[in-house]
Amino acid sequence: MKYLHTMIRVKDLEQSMAFFKHLGLEEIRRHESEQGRFTLVFMAPPGQLECPLELTYNWDGDQGLPSDSRHFGHVAYEVDDIYATCSALQQAGILINRPPRDGRMAFVRSPDNISIELLQKGDALAPQEPWSSMENTGHW
Repeated sequence: MKYLHTMIRVKDLEQSMAFFKHLGLEEIRRHESEQGRFTLVFMAPPGQLECPLELTYNWDGDQGLPSDSRHFGHVAYEVDDIYATCSALQQAGILINRPPRDGRMAFVRSPDNISIELLQKGDALAPQEPWSSMENTGHW
């Protein structure tokens, strides 16, 4: 068995793509189906084409599909510097739901309510302000 991709449904393709671009992902391929009335955009971190995230956008909306994406769980990405990543996301207007108080783990949510776990590469970084005293915000 081989991992292929993780798929999430998105309500606004451009907004969701912009969110994942802030995490460092790039579009690696796209498929549009006129007959099926959907667009699939595959995004991945540079140099990691084997780890794509599939964003599925239904042109006619998602009527009849579950409205709360929380049943999905989360997508996890390893980052080189958890503090720098969270700072850049925060500067882009993205809410840090679970700050990296421990220098190891943080959570944010995509525009479609998908939890994104960010994990520090290697050992946890030493605790740092403002992160170490920052409270959780919302759900993660």
